[in-house]
Amino acid sequence: MNIYFSGIGGVGIGPLAEIAHDAGYHVTGSDRSKSLVTDRLLARGIQIDISAQDGTYLQAVHDKSPLDWFIYTAALSDNHPELVLARRLGIRTAKRDELLAHIITDKNLQLIAIAGTHGKTTTTGMMVWTLQQLGVPVSYSIGTTISFGPSGKFDPASKYFVYECDEFDRNFLHFKPFLSIITSVDYDHPDTYPSEHEYLEAFSQFAAGSKQAFAWDDQHPEIYDGQNHISLIEPAQVNQQLRLGGLHNRRNATLVQIALRRLGVTQDTTDILSSFPGTDRRFEKLADNLYSDYGHHPVEIAATLQMARELSDHVVLVYQPHQNTRQHEIIGQYKDQFELADDIYWLPTYLSREDPNLPILTPEQLTSGLTNKVRVHIAELDQSLWSIIDQARRDGKLVIGMGAGSIDSWLRNQLN
Repeated sequence: MNIYFSGIGGVGIGPLAEIAHDAGYHVTGSDRSKSLVTDRLLARGIQIDISAQDGTYLQAVHDKSPLDWFIYTAALSDNHPELVLARRLGIRTAKRDELLAHIITDKNLQLIAIAGTHGKTTTTGMMVWTLQQLGVPVSYSIGTTISFGPSGKFDPASKYFVYECDEFDRNFLHFKPFLSIITSVDYDHPDTYPSEHEYLEAFSQFAAGSKQAFAWDDQHPEIYDGQNHISLIEPAQVNQQLRLGGLHNRRNATLVQIALRRLGVTQDTTDILSSFPGTDRRFEKLADNLYSDYGHHPVEIAATLQMARELSDHVVLVYQPHQNTRQHEIIGQYKDQFELADDIYWLPTYLSREDPNLPILTPEQLTSGLTNKVRVHIAELDQSLWSIIDQARRDGKLVIGMGAGSIDSWLRNQLN
């Protein structure tokens, strides 16, 4: 089977291309620019065209050997030249999750799906890490880079495929998991789900399509009514022997342990999970007293600050909201989540996939309802902010740069 990946250097598409390559499919693709992902794929012998993606390379590849699939992401516009050409040529076009579902079925793998509004990346990493340490062959895909392997891997000896199953664009409804873990449920992605009811209903559908599933009984348990294959776990069951920072991490690791026991693992995995090295951009230590975190939802912010306060009595938060569309939905939720921060440096919202009809909410508007807004400082990603961060670090304070936009790369550039 011949598969073409448009935007093959992306953090979601690249690992899938590598999985498909390892699974024995013929893979090629294109991107507008080089990246660490394209470098890795090229080193593995995958043909990639770095150009304007005007369709010329796609046509040449198809003429040489007809393509079966054209894979793209939601970021690709409907009038993108390659997508338009693929449809005209009669090539099957699909987003990444549809192809992954096909590979899992084609290779007769059992899907372990990790879903949830928050924590799914870290929990997916925990599951992969633990299976690796137990010596269990595993195929997987994680939505970030990790220190203990590639982001995506196909192992021909594996029985299981562990996948970070994202609800954005209703992606997770492409799958029928053998086992699912649902870490949390808080309304998000208003561009996909216009109402909270639709969001909760999607998680209900996802759980209904799983052979067995585990979720917390304090996270909208009503959406699982009548689904007897769902095991609801009480917060009192959190394994207090886990040596992991952050209550949310201990909760997620507990779900992994419970799921592994259902899979027949009898060994106590507490020490293995306690040694979990983490994933990139999830409370990732960049330097002394400086961390980067992907959190961009009020619940995630509160959980990350709680974890930070386990390490330090003085925490400084640099926060970059993500998506103006999302901010219009969650502005009312910005209340007491920032109480554990000594100071909050609030940046302009990072804009992505926006509704042009919505006015851009200002930092002043977004912070007006905070219980500790006296600690808020409106800031920009500039040298003045870096000087403040650097001084806070020298003073022994723990600084977190938080957001799903450009703040992570900006922090890393300041350290170089």
